[in-house]
Amino acid sequence: MNDMTLQRVALRYQAIYLSIDSNYIGMQNEICAPVLAFVARLKEDGFTVNEELLHALNGVSADVLADITKCIDEALGIDLNWMPLVKGWDVPTGETRADHLVTLIANIFGEEAGFRGSTLPCGHLIPDGTFPLERYNGCPFCGTPFRTANYVYHGQASKLHELRLFTRNDLQQVLLSLLTSATPLDATQRDSLELLFEAFPLPDNLGNIIKMKETSMLVTKLLVKQGKDADAQQLLHTPNDVLRYLWYEKTGYVQIIEPKTLIQHAGKLYRHIWGPLDKSVDAEVAMKQKLMLKYDRKACQRVARWLNTLPMSAQKAAENMHPKRGMWVRMIHALRLGEYSRKPGFERLKELLDVFYKMQYTTIQGQLDKARIANDAEATLAMLKQRPGLFARCLFATMLRFGSERVLRAFDEVSDQLPARLLLSLGNAADLYFDPKAERLARPVTGVTHRLGPNKLIALYSDDDCRKMSAAVNDLYRKAMSRRFAGQETGHRTIYIDHALYDIPVSVGDRSTTLQDTSCALMGTRFAIEGDTVRLFMQWGKGLHAQHLDMDLSCRIALPEGKIAECAYYNLTCVGAKHSGDIRSIPEMVGTAEYIELSLPELEEAGAKYVTFTCNAYSTGALSPNLMVGWMNSAYEMKLSEQDGVAYDPSCVQHFVRISEGNLSKGLVFGVLDVQKREIIWLEMPFTAQTMRGADATSVEALLKKLTAKLSVGKLLDMKADAQHLERVPTADKADEAYTYEWALNPADVTKLLSGC
Repeated sequence: MNDMTLQRVALRYQAIYLSIDSNYIGMQNEICAPVLAFVARLKEDGFTVNEELLHALNGVSADVLADITKCIDEALGIDLNWMPLVKGWDVPTGETRADHLVTLIANIFGEEAGFRGSTLPCGHLIPDGTFPLERYNGCPFCGTPFRTANYVYHGQASKLHELRLFTRNDLQQVLLSLLTSATPLDATQRDSLELLFEAFPLPDNLGNIIKMKETSMLVTKLLVKQGKDADAQQLLHTPNDVLRYLWYEKTGYVQIIEPKTLIQHAGKLYRHIWGPLDKSVDAEVAMKQKLMLKYDRKACQRVARWLNTLPMSAQKAAENMHPKRGMWVRMIHALRLGEYSRKPGFERLKELLDVFYKMQYTTIQGQLDKARIANDAEATLAMLKQRPGLFARCLFATMLRFGSERVLRAFDEVSDQLPARLLLSLGNAADLYFDPKAERLARPVTGVTHRLGPNKLIALYSDDDCRKMSAAVNDLYRKAMSRRFAGQETGHRTIYIDHALYDIPVSVGDRSTTLQDTSCALMGTRFAIEGDTVRLFMQWGKGLHAQHLDMDLSCRIALPEGKIAECAYYNLTCVGAKHSGDIRSIPEMVGTAEYIELSLPELEEAGAKYVTFTCNAYSTGALSPNLMVGWMNSAYEMKLSEQDGVAYDPSCVQHFVRISEGNLSKGLVFGVLDVQKREIIWLEMPFTAQTMRGADATSVEALLKKLTAKLSVGKLLDMKADAQHLERVPTADKADEAYTYEWALNPADVTKLLSGC
């Protein structure tokens, strides 16, 4: 693996990777000219370097500095086409729907009907007196661009992001932190893990240090790819682990999604408002073909060996297979497991298949359902205590059915057996679950966000009873976490907690599907606005041939008295917002861009409360892979070209994400601007709709409430400090344990707080 691949990972942690020994950095050496030029170039992109990195750069060649510059440029999209449809789009073109209607009629009947105007390279006739063509970089009627830009602006940022030094040892620690993460890895972390996997040797005891099933599946796939089937065996503890791997290999998703769900979702993605473009039926057929189970002899033998050596009894293994019995029947046939079970050495596999097909096993779910129907609280709680994880997942519903005091007393007996992330999830969810007026969100990996109403049993309880149940859950999980922190050995006496950490929720249950190339911010992170302008941007189509590919950048503004203003392709200007024009086709290989500029003084004057940022795939299918979307902000005025409309400056980018391969979303809410607080909350709410109106305001508000209800990293550290009797100090350099904002840039490091709990 070359150093530039490792450089991509280091940049996500706001660092630069150098293959040097940090113990031999000459801190007294004079900084050479190439390094000074390199640092000046970084400043143009919004970065600076700390002292250690500055002197470390002094020990590398100019060629290495050039390679690092190229890597940063690629991550920031500097080499892409950032020209929008409209020149100087901060001044409205004045186009109307009437212009589009007249142009449509003119192109149907042509010049023979008396229409006069200009015929553009795309073939469309633009009648005189309609669109002001001198203001466009392409066709205003079909949204096809004719020009591209080979430049961006630089150095307008009012704040620089400091980069630090990463050595090979630092990247090894990143790899270890990802492997041992106590919460599911998001798309950025999974991509980093894959990039680091081939560069460093893996620990021998993988089966013991990997705590998450999703991480196990990713590592299993990478090991199998390298032909290390025996090493992968230690990560597979149950038959459903094997099924999860097989389905991950087939679909690319670590959760086991039923085939019918994937087929239905494929139809939704390719459904179109305009009938002739609706390809939903073809998409469903294509998905069915993709999910057909075909395995070669090598794969069949591998799975047969794995199942034959599982450390479980046949009855326990068959019970584990039961929830996915239909999928297992098809897998057994496709993998020829019946044939392998008759071969010498596969006796355990034969016994498992016999027990599974003859159903010579009992399932705890069936026993639980029977006890619940009989209203047998004692039997139900006794069985749940045998399965603490299952108990945690149905805790709230069980409290409503059998009473909170009795259930929580039983749950407390087994709470110490649960991973800390489950306890935190309960604490985060309790307030919303027991609120009879609140709506909850369920977001499966298919990208469709569902709103859930309250449990019908809540109607049996008064509001005061519901508040008491919520408080009881919070009290229980806080006491459990305090016991765990108190049980950890530490010789430290002081702690520093950065104030910024109180605005960052602990990432539990947030499976982000976008890639962050220059940061690793946790969903729910709040970004302060420095100036009076926020500039949204979207770039897509890099590496693709010229074609119709319509992605839309939009925003919804919540005004007083329940009024809504929308800035989108169908409404280019509204109160406090201006759009750069709707592009529906992409040029060759370099892609294209759209912008929206938000004026905070205008929004404040109009009494706006929130502005929701969205991007959508208006074309059939999901959001375009490698689509970049984010926002810029600076205390100083940001330039906007009157000649061609280019408005991108990487130094002003506050946050951006990139859509990963295999994305299942047609739309994405990627941020909410709180106008009064002048801060942007980064969130990720996928939805399946061609326009921003598919992301209803109620779902966005529910997601914001969910993020607000979550325990923050700062409060989690407060619990640790109180339990371990650590004295809080005002600066990091005086603390035995320092938790800074830079430390929180690695979510896997944050989850280490939970790993030892």
